Formats: sequence, C-alpha cells, structure tokens
Amino acid sequence: MKKLKHEGELFKAALQAGVQYAQDRKAVEFEGTDSASDKALYIYRLLVHDKIIVPMPEDQVSDKTIRHRLATWYAHQLPETHPLLK
Repeated sequence: MKKLKHEGELFKAALQAGVQYAQDRKAVEFEGTDSASDKALYIYRLLVHDKIIVPMPEDQVSDKTIRHRLATWYAHQLPETHPLLK
C-alpha cells in the first residue's frame, strides 16, 4: 500500500464527501458523537455495497486500510491539477 502524499487531508475531504453521499442517499444520519473511524467504516461499507469501490478481503479491513482506501477513492475524483494531488 503506497502512502499518498497528502493522505491525511485527502482522508478528511473523503470523509466529508462520504458523509454527504450517505446522507443524500438517505442511508444514515450521523450524530455529532460518532467517531471518524465509525463514519469511515460505514462509508466504506456503503461504497462497497453501491459498487463504487472494490471491497478488500475481510482480514485486511482495518482503520488504516479504510482511511487509505477512502483517500484513494476521493483522490480519483479530483482533477489532476488539484493541489492535494501534487
């Protein structure tokens, strides 16, 4: 797994985009007390269910790999000239 240059910032943006996607789809209402890890896991499972991203083998699903997968998913949606991709 190759770390992205701005992976932390990409993950934060991916989490916001994922929350918006899940709420627009009316799949969930996140609470203020929900942790980022819980949100990330739910968003990952939702994106896999909707066949937007490819699932990982269950033994590889962890907080670190989910964060990386969501950051990669979001990075692929950005234009090549976006500052987070440089």
